[in-house]
Amino acid sequence: MPKAGNSVESCIIVEWKKQVGDVVAVDDVLCEVETDKATMDVPAPAAGSLLAIFFKAGDDVPVMTNIAAVGQPGEEVSSLAPAGATQGAAAAPPAPQAVPVVAVPVPDPVAAPASAALPTGSSPVSPRARTLAERKGVDATTLAGTGPSGRVIERDVQAAAAGQPKLTPVAKAMVAEGGFALPPQGSGPGGRIMSKDLVKEAAAALPSTPSTPAPIAAAADEVEIIPLKGIRKVIAERMLNSLQTTAQLTLNASADARGLQALRKRLKESPEALGLRGITITDLVLLAAARTLPSFPSINALFTGDAIQQHKRVHMGIAVDTPRGLMVPVVRGADGLTLRQLSAEAKRLATACIEGKVLPDELNGGTFTVTNLGHLGIESFTPVLNPPQVAILGVCNIQPKPIEQDGQVIFAPHIGLSLTINHQVVDGAPAARFVQALCQAIAQIDLLLAG
Repeated sequence: MPKAGNSVESCIIVEWKKQVGDVVAVDDVLCEVETDKATMDVPAPAAGSLLAIFFKAGDDVPVMTNIAAVGQPGEEVSSLAPAGATQGAAAAPPAPQAVPVVAVPVPDPVAAPASAALPTGSSPVSPRARTLAERKGVDATTLAGTGPSGRVIERDVQAAAAGQPKLTPVAKAMVAEGGFALPPQGSGPGGRIMSKDLVKEAAAALPSTPSTPAPIAAAADEVEIIPLKGIRKVIAERMLNSLQTTAQLTLNASADARGLQALRKRLKESPEALGLRGITITDLVLLAAARTLPSFPSINALFTGDAIQQHKRVHMGIAVDTPRGLMVPVVRGADGLTLRQLSAEAKRLATACIEGKVLPDELNGGTFTVTNLGHLGIESFTPVLNPPQVAILGVCNIQPKPIEQDGQVIFAPHIGLSLTINHQVVDGAPAARFVQALCQAIAQIDLLLAG
């Protein structure tokens, strides 16, 4: 299983394009795999016959693990089968001459020596998993690893951390001293366990009578079981991690959309040769945000836990709804693009995400994200941060709003904006000033383009 970026630890085999016994040439597509971000083809590294397939479609396989073997018919390849293989190593009919067998791909040479140095009874731990475990307070050596050769990887630590009860400092100290048992849920914010929620271990050992009857199991034909894997699993983990590790605050405002709508109308009616008819309201908001952000470096920033990285260039993440789940491709250097360039790049990336052709590098490196639910009629919502970014802008629909003009109250169309910030590193007043400046840029979109 090839590597697909530094952050990808495993891939799901979507479909095998070749079967055992098929003759393959160099670069023939053996199978299609899905990372947490995109799909890609795995090519054959050598010519010959496909001698063995070690995993079936649907298996989630760690990177750098053998998934198949290519060589001369009749060669023995069972020794190449990795631990956890779900398919046998059935070979094709023998041939008189043999050529060296090529594994797809070669095992990671670093993994074996690393695990040999560990004490008996513990599992090898990847560097990323070890760092996350230290931050989450999880003993990684006690976890059962799902990586190659039982290696503990980042997702194992995330699962263990998600299952840990949240305690206040006082409750944590009381438990550490002994004599207290943890309840399933506390009375503090978000179910946090407080000191008053702790119970003496003797009392906890007494049998209890359920206060509510057990739920009645639904009939088998009434429930569809959907395994949590691939992008859906990654989204679930990242959304939970985002809310657990950041202090999120959302500011709501609205901008006068009369200029926005008038410009959009003129663009739709412009000569086709100019290539401006396809520009949308979303494109115009993206342009306004990209041009406004450089004046607010605290918003166009990343928080790494011990440092804040303020970026001079705007690398705009754009939330895209795809059949496989939410994806956020990045328009790099969005602040330096023209309206036409920004619109074209945003559409290219969105199409690539929907078709499953987006590259892993096109989904990394964002400094700010925009998500638009306005076309679905949403008037206001709370966007969830995309860490390590410190801000995300939600674009809502356009609604009439009463305003005073020339001594009279009129109703003017306004577009809703919802900005979520990480209050750990971004204060409310600077965030409000950014929203104010963005509203002015949208209301005066003509002047923004002229500048």
